Amino acid sequence: MQTVLELNDDLLSQAKLMANQKHTTLNNLIEDALSRYLSSKASVPVLPVYQGTGGLAGSVSDTLTHRALLDAADESKPIVL
Repeated sequence: MQTVLELNDDLLSQAKLMANQKHTTLNNLIEDALSRYLSSKASVPVLPVYQGTGGLAGSVSDTLTHRALLDAADESKPIVL
């Protein structure tokens, strides 16, 4: 299938140079890059979820301000490891 793309001149020059260095065509380079980009977007990593207990100290009444959280952190007991 033929498609017309408008690319930035510098980007196109870099792509042509890379295609030449890799001994491939500009078309193959763009197809490969697009394929890799699309496949990387499809595989979103699963993030771990903390299942432990705890949370904010009971003395934190205002959780909407940064200052209140910093003040509560200063007042809490230090964690001993």
